[in-house]
Amino acid sequence: MKRASLASAGLIGSCLVTPLLHAHPVIEEVNVTGRHQNLIGESVSASEGVVSQDDIDVRALLRVGEVLELVPGMVVTQHSGTGKANQYFLRGFNLDHGTDFSTEYNGMPVNMRSHGHGQGYTDLNFIIPELVKTLHYQKGPYYADVGDFSGAGAASITPMTKRDQGRLKLTVGEYDYQRLLASDSLSNGNSDLLWAIEYTQYQGPWSDIDEDLGKLNVQLNGTHSLDHGTVSWGIMSYDNEWNSADQIPDRAVSSGFIDEYGSIDLSTGGQSHRHSINVAYDSERLHASAYAIDYGMNLWSNFTYRLDNPEHGDQFEQVDDRRIYGGELSVSAHTKFLQRDMENRWGLQIRLDDIGEVGLYNTDNRQRRGVVRSDAIDEFSSALFWENNIAWSDSFSTVLGARYDYYTFDVSDRVGVNSSEVNLSSNSGSASDDIVSLKASAIWRISTQWETYLSAGSGFHSNDARVTTITIDPSDGSAIDSVNPLVRSKGAEFGLRGFLGDKINLSAALWTLELDSELLFVGDAGNTEASAASARSGVELTAYYRIDNVWTLDVEYAYTNARFDDEQPGRYIPGAVEDVVQLGISANLNNGLFGSVRARYFGPRPLTETGDQSSQSTSIVNIRAGYQFSNVTLALDVLNALDSTDHDIDYYYASQLAGEFAPVEDRHFHPLEPRNVRVSLELAF
Repeated sequence: MKRASLASAGLIGSCLVTPLLHAHPVIEEVNVTGRHQNLIGESVSASEGVVSQDDIDVRALLRVGEVLELVPGMVVTQHSGTGKANQYFLRGFNLDHGTDFSTEYNGMPVNMRSHGHGQGYTDLNFIIPELVKTLHYQKGPYYADVGDFSGAGAASITPMTKRDQGRLKLTVGEYDYQRLLASDSLSNGNSDLLWAIEYTQYQGPWSDIDEDLGKLNVQLNGTHSLDHGTVSWGIMSYDNEWNSADQIPDRAVSSGFIDEYGSIDLSTGGQSHRHSINVAYDSERLHASAYAIDYGMNLWSNFTYRLDNPEHGDQFEQVDDRRIYGGELSVSAHTKFLQRDMENRWGLQIRLDDIGEVGLYNTDNRQRRGVVRSDAIDEFSSALFWENNIAWSDSFSTVLGARYDYYTFDVSDRVGVNSSEVNLSSNSGSASDDIVSLKASAIWRISTQWETYLSAGSGFHSNDARVTTITIDPSDGSAIDSVNPLVRSKGAEFGLRGFLGDKINLSAALWTLELDSELLFVGDAGNTEASAASARSGVELTAYYRIDNVWTLDVEYAYTNARFDDEQPGRYIPGAVEDVVQLGISANLNNGLFGSVRARYFGPRPLTETGDQSSQSTSIVNIRAGYQFSNVTLALDVLNALDSTDHDIDYYYASQLAGEFAPVEDRHFHPLEPRNVRVSLELAF
């Protein structure tokens, strides 16, 4: 990506803003209240919810991916550079970069199948938080229209298509943080057009590298009202490059070799782009959508330093270059069954990942020394789903669902012989698989204020296409078994929801989830790592209290017990978080002052199957305060306000530093970023 300066981005934004200063103001038609929205009579489970732009606005965000922390119980962290997909934790899953949690934006999938770095890779850096209209989350596998990566749940993010005022926002902060956002919308009768440009630069707090982040986002969203429906469309372009401060070994810090913000390999980092176009038609009974995505990534990492190659080091490059095409068609019909109101919805979903290259290379200072594996993949899926909703009485209803998913995988080796003289051509091949998933929920409305839910269902995640045809380990040429392409999950929960007088929104859920297997492709090594079947269970409690017209309080707590079924070598699931607590209080005073304080705690998590190694807990407090006068808003964000030295993430594995003569099993961690102050000036026009 060619670097644009902040001044250049500002000039572009100004050129686009100026002609719109005299445009007629647009009146927002829908006021979504998010946490304050009454979902009684509308949701399938107590683990379903909607958040809005108002809920995002009150939070100080360090990273774009933290938008998903609006999902109760979700923790979003990072073990590498700002431009990389985050690490996600939910319901006893270390979701890595997105496996077992399905995310879509504007009807387009975010999870990347058969990705160069990790299965289900979910990079949200292309999203502009200020343009999010709603985030609809659904935890558990109880929803017929959600397929792949749905074990822990799903989130659907809908962007704005118009706004009541234009926005020009400049943010500056410590560690050379600079961000410019320009956005506005035009209205012409039945049509609306929203545009936005965002540019971000950041050097980061690291002691021996400049993160040198340079991110550019451009978005266009439009809608056009017809007599019987609405056509919407979107065009997005995202480009990013950065240097990474990867996780570091504890012994390097304790010995004084580096400090906690230091790095072992100074040349890791990445670059990525995502360009897309999508279109949809929606009416009362019909939904039709289509999308096309162009995506690419080059990522340089080094987690073991000089374990495998003492001379050149263990740095590697992961490559992903693909096009994604897909769409959905669904129809619904309202009829009667035994004199009861009934709605049926049928749908078809298709997706093709045309992957020109997904590769793994040995590198030194980002220069390739040899190929470990490089493949071209065509991965196609089609799905049929059906959902039936019957209101048996004013207080009792059922939702039944079923879906059928069919996958084909076609893997072609691009290199034949890798740098270790291992012939990988036999890893080429084709595979296919299908799976049926059943869902059911019973909803009993106790009163206008209370509702209970009993839900059960099955979901699945797909495995990397390469492990469905693999026969040879790329590292040493030994024989290796392929794995099942689709892995089933089964879950159930009992839930309760209360909505009391527009003041209090409560929910509670007792849930359980089982996975047949946690077989995953290890992108860092180019082979497979098998694990046993697993079981998880837990409880989640949420409370949102609008104290008055000024003050709002929210409390979220999630407890999870996660274990492998097999006791060898142990039953603990590495990275499974047991306790998550989030607290927040916000105020919006009538005199223009506003502010919020948010605290997040996630407890110790096992780092090995035996449980003999575990991390410490992690706590962080973020503060936002500001003042709005006329059409100008001034805001102050204090991230990690208490300057916590806790860790964002911890791992336990073997590595070898320069000067060491043997591998050392050690804890490796990525620290929370230190206290970071940012100031924003926003002009509405």
